[in-house]
Amino acid sequence: MSATTAAYRAGWHRGLVEFRQSLTSPGDLFSTLFWPLLMVVVLIFVRDSEFGSSGLLLGTLFLPSVIGMNIAANGMLTTAGLLAIEREDGTLLRAKATPNGMQGYVVGKIVTVAGTTLIALLVVLIPGVFLVDGLAIGSVGAWVGLAGIVALGIVATLPIGLVIGSLFDNPRNAGLANLLMLGVIGISGIFYPLTALPTLVQWIAQVFPVYWLGLGARSVLLPDSAAAVELGSSWRTLETVGVLGIWAIAGLVLAPIVLRRMARRESGSALAKRREQMLQRTR
Repeated sequence: MSATTAAYRAGWHRGLVEFRQSLTSPGDLFSTLFWPLLMVVVLIFVRDSEFGSSGLLLGTLFLPSVIGMNIAANGMLTTAGLLAIEREDGTLLRAKATPNGMQGYVVGKIVTVAGTTLIALLVVLIPGVFLVDGLAIGSVGAWVGLAGIVALGIVATLPIGLVIGSLFDNPRNAGLANLLMLGVIGISGIFYPLTALPTLVQWIAQVFPVYWLGLGARSVLLPDSAAAVELGSSWRTLETVGVLGIWAIAGLVLAPIVLRRMARRESGSALAKRREQMLQRTR
């Protein structure tokens, strides 16, 4: 077995262990379930509201949009938060000191975040199919399409999370990323169709993967008639795959470079200095 294969296998097992631990830790479990459960509550209140004169229920549009939002939020924010925490507690430094440890570390994060993403999706999707009418979920193609969106979304957003997390020495500073993410979500057609927003906002929203993940989820879970409320009255499937693919390629190219540079700056003295600064703040 090659060293790289061993590192990937170790990362896979590490990711599974971290995922199981997250399901037994009250704090981690709360973090994983809070937003999905909150979105289910919002869904209950909006499910019977109509979107303009389209004849479509707002809840029907909202459910797949939230699924896309959860993919993006877990891929970017969860990954960024984990990286910032593990940079401070020395986990990243130990990975750097292990042969091919960084590869195993990244594989472990992919497994952990993929697991938490699936849990968050199920928390929204399972009650959603009973609460919302008009979903086109009666075919195998719809579920295959959803699986494809989830996989592409994780690949497109997780490297972004690694890049974001590498920018923060302190996990507390990662709260800024949360605020920026909430702003992007607010303009991405998650809570209300993008066609109802100003043109400038529409253009800005289409730069980020959140909008395209919501659109992709709607395209596989809603009937074709629902495309009438989208930009251009189309699901724009090729554009969705293209934009998410660009984000994925850019992230996969950029993330290893940023992580390597960050890892080179990690040392025992740098870790001790951050811990001393943390202790001074708590005194």
